[in-house]
Amino acid sequence: MARKDIFANITSTEGPRVERRATPGYANKGASRSMISSLSELAEKAAMVDQTLSGEVVVELDPVLVDDSFVSDRMGEDEVAFQELVEAIRERGQNTPVLVRPHPDAKDRYQIVFGHRRVRAARLLNRPVKAVVKTVSDTDHVIAQGQENSARENLSFIERASFAHHLQEIGHDRRTIQLALSVDGALLTRMLSVTSRVPLEVIQAIGSAKGIGRDRWLDLAQTVERPDLRRVAQASVVGEGFADLPSEARFERLVQDLRNARKPEKKTRPTGNWQSEDAAVSAEFKGAGKSYSISLKSREAVSFGRFITENLERLHAEFRAQSKS
Repeated sequence: MARKDIFANITSTEGPRVERRATPGYANKGASRSMISSLSELAEKAAMVDQTLSGEVVVELDPVLVDDSFVSDRMGEDEVAFQELVEAIRERGQNTPVLVRPHPDAKDRYQIVFGHRRVRAARLLNRPVKAVVKTVSDTDHVIAQGQENSARENLSFIERASFAHHLQEIGHDRRTIQLALSVDGALLTRMLSVTSRVPLEVIQAIGSAKGIGRDRWLDLAQTVERPDLRRVAQASVVGEGFADLPSEARFERLVQDLRNARKPEKKTRPTGNWQSEDAAVSAEFKGAGKSYSISLKSREAVSFGRFITENLERLHAEFRAQSKS
């Protein structure tokens, strides 16, 4: 089979793509200065992938024999974008190969390093998937997968944080995780602080939340450190209608539920009323904290009110005397 430099366009996608708008929530609220400055680094990483794979033999594999990566870096799928990819491949074929490795645990099978959507499209179209097969270690696998997707996909903060958490859970060291995500140590610490404090079921229920950046997730993580509010969060995400909302709206609803739970309960004002035997005057009284009010009504309300006012000194003295006794 002839060799060809098909990876010269590995950073492009099949067919024209709709331009993605910048995500203000992540860029303005969640991105650190180091993240912004790493854009050129990401391009370099993508170029390194190109150089590593350039000239490799491209083969056609039955997608049924290709299994997903052992670690996922996405939460859900953009079905609209995926259908556009399917139609592009249907009309023009698969321009860019995927990278797979021989499956470490299953003979004659393969495992995706990157290119999950292209493999899924090939399965749907019932056609072979173009692939480069390389034997890589687990560490090289996650670095290649993370860097390729970081450079080419609009992954949200929580998707990246969840990927980092998963890599840590299966034993990868911080240096490997930083390389995979192209982040510095400070940002990785923040990512892991979110996933260690926000319950997994809450994160999964919210989903990718593309427009929710780092700072808002950090605020949420700090809030649910309180055990009572953590229980509120866990109840909120299984509440009626929660799953029917778009991902970002789920996040906003949870935040609102937590905000409502933090509001102090209004103390019931002690109230009472009194009426003279002849109904010439009636009184309503309310007390709250250090205040107490009496409202007089009926035909003698004014005159009785004046009487109380004129005798406040004597009444207070009687009150003090009675209190002492």
